[in-house]
This record gives sequence, C-alpha cells and structure tokens, in this order.
Amino acid sequence: SKKIKRLVDFSLGICFLLFFMPLFLLVALLIKFSSKGPIIYYQNRYGLNGKVFKMYKFRTMFFNPKLDHSKLIQAKKGDKRITFIGRILRRYSLDELPQLLNVIKGEMSLVGPRPHATQHNEFYRKVITGYMQRHSNLPGMTGLAQIEGARGETNTIKKMKRRIQYDMEYNNEWNLLNDFLILIKTI
Repeated sequence: SKKIKRLVDFSLGICFLLFFMPLFLLVALLIKFSSKGPIIYYQNRYGLNGKVFKMYKFRTMFFNPKLDHSKLIQAKKGDKRITFIGRILRRYSLDELPQLLNVIKGEMSLVGPRPHATQHNEFYRKVITGYMQRHSNLPGMTGLAQIEGARGETNTIKKMKRRIQYDMEYNNEWNLLNDFLILIKTI
C-alpha cells in the first residue's frame, strides 16, 4: 500500500542519507572550491497531483545570478555551462543525491516518474495526450523510464513520449516488489 511505500521511502531515505554523508561532504567541497555559487541548486517541479515543490540537486553548472529562470534551456551533451566537477556528477547521477531530502520530506519517492521542470511540463502537457497522468504518484529519484534507457536529454517529442509510456506503465503496475527491482537496477 501507499503507506508502506512512504514508510520504506522515509526509512531508506534516512539510511541512504547517512550512508552517503561522506560523499555529500566531498562533493560539497569540490563544488565550493571549483566554482563560485551555491552548492545546492533547486528548481520548481510538479509533484503528486501537480503540486509544485522545490527539488534539490548539487549545482553542476557555472553560477549565473543574471539568468532568466523563466527561459529554461535543457542541458545538452557537451554543454559549456556545465563545470568539470558537474560533468562527473552528472555522468554518475551524483547530482541527484540531495533529492534524498525531498524523499524524507515526503515530496518525492525513491522510485516513481522523474519530475520535469515546470516549464517542460507546461509544454509537454499540450502536445502529449495523458501527460499529466504521470502525477498520480509521487515523483521519484529513479523510475522505470530511467532503467529502460529513457533518461537524459529529451530533444524530440518521440523521446518524451517514450519516457511517458514508461511512467504510465509504472503507475498502472505499481507494487513494492517492482520498486525494489527498479532500485537494484538503478544501482
């Protein structure tokens, strides 16, 4: 049931946070000493039932205080905005670790459809039928789409449709065993 999933998310979230604390500290120091700006970056995302929350990540791009956040430009392979440390963090998805805080707070789950930036949601909801149904479960740090290879840059509608198909499959066939298998495959 959803209550058991929440209990598992909270318990494992705390355990993972404690386990990864040395790595958190190392990454924080590397970010702080390699480029100016905050260590943690947050961005508004849609969560359960379309409720907006702030999703945390390690900052992987050069800090630009003059950046217009209303015009989100998705990172591309070889993007010049990404720092040297950021490339390493992104390659191994270590930039996502601060989302354990979102999991502990109950805004995210360890497993579920990955939350997209609000600007992307507003675009794709108009061009992909059923897009917003992905918000019927808590968003996850990882999900079925990610282990099936539908992660990263979505520079075509076809790529996003593929990701959404996996999100819908996850939502329709959710159970704790599938969550466990997705976590194992993610690692």
